[in-house]
Amino acid sequence: MLSWHDRMAGIGLALTAPALGAIVAVSPAQADIGSAGGPRVTHNSHSVTVTVPASSGAPGYSVDIATASLTVTTARGGRTVLATAGGATGGLRFHAGGAWQRATKVTGWTWKKGVLRLHAATTQNGVTAEALLTPKADRYSLSWSVKGGSPDQLGLAYDLKSGGHWYGHGETATPQGGPGVDQPWPLETGHVHDNAFGPASYEMVDPFWYTSSATGLLVDTGEVMDVAINDGGDGLGRFTVDSGGTYNATVFVEANPRDVYRDHTGVVGKPAKSDATYEQYTKPLWNSWAQFYTKVDQNKILDWAQKLHDNRIPGHTIQLDDKWESNYGNLTFDPKTFPDARAMSDKIHAMGYDFGIWVTLWINLDSTNYQYAADHGYLLKDKTDGTKPCKVTWWNGTAGIVDLANPDAKAWYVANLKKLMSTYRVDGFKFDTRFFDDSCAPDKGYKRADYQRLGAELADGFDLQGAGIRTHWSGSQKTGFVIRQIDKGTGWNSLAASVTQNLAISTIGYPFVETDMIGGSGGQPAPKKDVLIRWAQSAALMPLMYSSASPAGTNDVKTGKPVSYDQETIDRYRDAVQAHGRLAPYIWEQVKHSVATGDPIMRPLFFDFPKDAPAYTVNDEWMLGPAVLAAPQLTSGTARDVFLPSGKWFDVNHGTVIRGPKTLRGYRTPLDVTPAFVDLKAPGAAAAIRALNRTGTAPAAG
Repeated sequence: MLSWHDRMAGIGLALTAPALGAIVAVSPAQADIGSAGGPRVTHNSHSVTVTVPASSGAPGYSVDIATASLTVTTARGGRTVLATAGGATGGLRFHAGGAWQRATKVTGWTWKKGVLRLHAATTQNGVTAEALLTPKADRYSLSWSVKGGSPDQLGLAYDLKSGGHWYGHGETATPQGGPGVDQPWPLETGHVHDNAFGPASYEMVDPFWYTSSATGLLVDTGEVMDVAINDGGDGLGRFTVDSGGTYNATVFVEANPRDVYRDHTGVVGKPAKSDATYEQYTKPLWNSWAQFYTKVDQNKILDWAQKLHDNRIPGHTIQLDDKWESNYGNLTFDPKTFPDARAMSDKIHAMGYDFGIWVTLWINLDSTNYQYAADHGYLLKDKTDGTKPCKVTWWNGTAGIVDLANPDAKAWYVANLKKLMSTYRVDGFKFDTRFFDDSCAPDKGYKRADYQRLGAELADGFDLQGAGIRTHWSGSQKTGFVIRQIDKGTGWNSLAASVTQNLAISTIGYPFVETDMIGGSGGQPAPKKDVLIRWAQSAALMPLMYSSASPAGTNDVKTGKPVSYDQETIDRYRDAVQAHGRLAPYIWEQVKHSVATGDPIMRPLFFDFPKDAPAYTVNDEWMLGPAVLAAPQLTSGTARDVFLPSGKWFDVNHGTVIRGPKTLRGYRTPLDVTPAFVDLKAPGAAAAIRALNRTGTAPAAG
C-alpha cells in the first residue's frame, strides 16, 4: 500500500486519495469482523471514516476522524453516540513542559491489515502524535502516543452530551462529599474529579464507563489516572493516565447498555464464584464498627449480641471491628478491654452466631510486630530508598505494609491469622485498608495492580463472613468477592448515595454488593429512627445485608451516650431482615446466574428496559434480578413517585396488577411499607411474589 506522502504527491486537495480500491481493500486478518463485507474506509477533504457493517449480534457503527482537528466521532445508525472534545481541550491531549497540549491537524493516514494509522501535528512545536484505530464487530481499540516529545500524562477527552447519560466508574470523589454522602447517577449530574484514580485507591473504582447511547470506554492501564466528569460543570469527560507511554483504550458500540456491560465482562472476566455462602445471603452480618467505633470492649460486644439475640433479629455472624488489638499489627487481643477473648467467643457461638474480627496488613510503628517484620524484610519498601520499609499514614497512625509479593511475609502473616482462629475460635475475618500504597515500591517483577490480585489470593483462604474485600481494577471482577461500600454518613443523603453507589459498583462488574453498614458508619451522630428503618428496608432488596447499629439500642459517637429506639424500630428492622430471608432462594438463583454470566444482580432499570427513556435517569429504584423492582422510601417523606417500565407489574403491597410504562404519583409509604413490584413475565416472578406478597392476593392470570 502506498504511503500517505506517496498518495498525496501531485494532488492539490488535502487527503484526497487516488483509486478508491487502494484505500478500502480489506485484508484476510479482518475475518473476525463477522461480516462478509468487513470494514470500509472512505474519505473526503475533511474526514476519514471507518464503517463497520452490522453483523450477527452487533449493530454496526462508523468512526469519523475529522482531519482538521483530529476529533473522533462514533455513530450508529447515522446518529452520533460518542465524540471526543473539540476546541482548545482537544480529544487526544497530553501534558508536557508544564502545559496541556493536544493533537491537531491530521498530516497522514494509512489503512493496512485492519488498522487505521493516523499521524497528526500537535500544539507543541516539533512534536507529533500517532494514533491507531483497530475496528472489530462491536468495538474498536484506540491507542495513541506522542512522538518527539516527553509528556508525563496522556488522555482522552469526550463531549459528555455526545454519549447521552454516563455511568460506571465506581465510587466517586465529588465536591459534595462523595463517595461518603454523594454518588451522582447518572455521573454527569454531578461534578466528579479523582486525581488518584488507580489500582491502589481505597475507593472501589475501575477504568470503565458506559453511556445511555450504548457506548463504553475501557482504559487499559495499571497507572494512576486523573478522571474528571463534568468537573466544575464543564460538560467534559477527561480520562487521563499519569504516564507518557502509549494510551490504550477500547470503545464499545452496542445496541443497548447491557450489551456494553457484557462486552466489558468478556474482557475483564466474570466471577469464578461467590465468596459468600447461602446463609450469608439469607441473614445480615453484624459488625461492631458503627455500634461502638473504637470505644469497644468485651462486655459491650456481649451485651450488643445478647440484645440482638433476645429481640429475634436474625444474623449469621458477630464481627468485632477495629480496636481489639493491643497495638495495630500486633494481632493480639488487648488484655485491658478483652480480658478473656476466648470466653467471649464461646458465648457468641452459644447464641448461634459465628465470630469474626477485623484485620489489616498495616502494622503501626509502635507495634511489637513492626520491628520483627522490618528486620525480616516482610514490609513493602520505600519508593525512593529501597533499603528502608515504606511508611504510610492512615487513620490509626503511621505504619508499614506487609509485602504480599514476598512468600515468607505472606506465610508469616497467615500463620498469625490461623493462630487467632485456633486460640479464640475465630471463624473469619474482615480485611480492611489497602494491599498497596502509591508511596511504596512494588517488588521486582510486580506492578501496583498486582497487589490487588495478591490481596485477593490472601483473603480467599479465609471466610470473609459477607464483609468481602474492596479489591478492584480490571480483572478483579473474576475473584467473586462481596463488595462493601466506603463508609457512609448517617443521614438521608448517605442512604441515597448507598443506592446509586451499589448501582455503580455492580455495573462495573462486581455483582455481590451491599451498602455500608445499615444506618451509616461515618462517625456522625447515630441514625434517626426513620433513617435506620428505611435503610434496612432498602438493603433488604439488595443482594446482602451488612448491619451494625442495633435497633435495640446503639451509641452516639459524638456524645458517647446511649441512643434508644422504640419497639416499632425493632419490629420494622426485623420485618426487613425477615423479608430478605424469604427472598434468599430467589437471590441465590441470581448469584448462580451471575457466576455463570457475569450479569449484575442489582442493576438500573434500563438494563432490563432499554427502550423506556425515563429509566435512564431514575436514581432511587433498581431491579433485583429480572423480576423484582425495588422502590423503597429513601427520604423523610411518607409518599413517593414510582416509575414502572413496560410490562405487567404485581404490587406486593396492594395485590394489584399495573400495566407499564406508568408513573405512580404519590405512592403511600408509611413506615411499615416498602414499595416493591414483580414483573409477572420475568424468570423467578413466582418465587419473588411468594417472598414479598403482603396481601395474600394472587396476581390475575394472563
